[in-house]
Amino acid sequence: MIPDTLRLEPGGTLCGRLRVPGDKSISHRAVMFGALADGVTEVRDCLMGEDVRATIAAFRAMGVAIEELDQGRLLRIQGRGRDGLITPSTVLDCGNSGTSMRLLSGIVAGAGLKAILTGDDSLRRRPMRRVTDPLEQMGARITTQANGNPPIKLAAGAALHAIDYALPVASAQVKSAILLAGLFATGTTKVTEPAPTRDHTERMLTGFGVRVERVGNQISVDGGQRLTAAPIVVPADISSAAFFLVGAALAAATEVVMEAVGINPTRTGVLDILRLMGADIRVRNTREIGGEPVADLHVRASALHGIEVPRTLVPLAIDEFPVLFVAAACAKGLTRVTGAEELRHKESDRIETMATGLRAMGAQVTTLPDGMEIIGGPLGGATIEAHGDHRIAMSFAIASLRATQPLTIHGWATIATSFPTFVDLARAAGMRIHPA
Repeated sequence: MIPDTLRLEPGGTLCGRLRVPGDKSISHRAVMFGALADGVTEVRDCLMGEDVRATIAAFRAMGVAIEELDQGRLLRIQGRGRDGLITPSTVLDCGNSGTSMRLLSGIVAGAGLKAILTGDDSLRRRPMRRVTDPLEQMGARITTQANGNPPIKLAAGAALHAIDYALPVASAQVKSAILLAGLFATGTTKVTEPAPTRDHTERMLTGFGVRVERVGNQISVDGGQRLTAAPIVVPADISSAAFFLVGAALAAATEVVMEAVGINPTRTGVLDILRLMGADIRVRNTREIGGEPVADLHVRASALHGIEVPRTLVPLAIDEFPVLFVAAACAKGLTRVTGAEELRHKESDRIETMATGLRAMGAQVTTLPDGMEIIGGPLGGATIEAHGDHRIAMSFAIASLRATQPLTIHGWATIATSFPTFVDLARAAGMRIHPA
């Protein structure tokens, strides 16, 4: 059981070889595609946090047999085929997981099932019209609350047709929902991105035997294709590794090796941004596992400096910005981030939540509608509210490495959604974390 309040003492270190849990985005998709495939799919090193468990529970409710073996390190999924899902008898509770809700919306709409998708208080405050609007254009009968928030209600029996859709905002989740619905639709579904986003859906669908075409920024799938079961090995999550990448750069006289981290080029914005800030990060032992590039990341303590973050890198590091804001607060000079309005629609408003916490620690922060300006300097102690957001809690834990006074973080239990072993790993590496 993870305590909800933790106290972090200043002056901790980070060192050693670390292996963070499996990639959350890939784990979600492995469960979903295995459920839709013909045959048995085995998934090794799947992240078994609360978010992925919500996805597993949803597919079990739709008739998919999913076994946990080898103490949770292996999932065996008996696929029901593209047309084999059954109408759930209960509401599909996505918990805190926006990935579950958005991708499930595309799958359930395509399967023509009657279902209600809901989630916790945080998820029910997140906008869903960017998913429901294109699904309605495809013919889905789908409704939300008046403000576009969940629950999402899907009516049975709607036959979908393909659309040619230009995403108004770069979003891998919205792109994936449309492509997955397109597998059930008549015709060829096309999605055009305004900027590249993570391509795990396209890569994994190809691994399951689906033809996916990309021409420039347009991705397309033909309807009627079936998925064939395939073994999946999930690499370590770069979003989880990001906390220790920043921590190793900030802590005094440290060197950390992050093992077998996924370095999909649509996810490596955090590496590029940290390098621009002066971080000493080296990529070693590059190889491919299950169609995804992975490598060991070697990080040494370094003096960071402020930068203007290139807007082209923002979509490639959107989940890592909370801890990147911590790096900026410890860097010399001004860091400016724009083009990140998406951060206001995550588990919390990550711009305001991070700004509030960093100010409490003494940082000079100015919020922008789509980002933040931070002038680096010394950080003091503070009491931080995580606001139900796992990445906020872990980002401020990393900030304790440069704090001059203890840090107390409330709402810590939320890390179970993506990184339930964070405390154990951080303590083993040298951080000073205690129950409050």
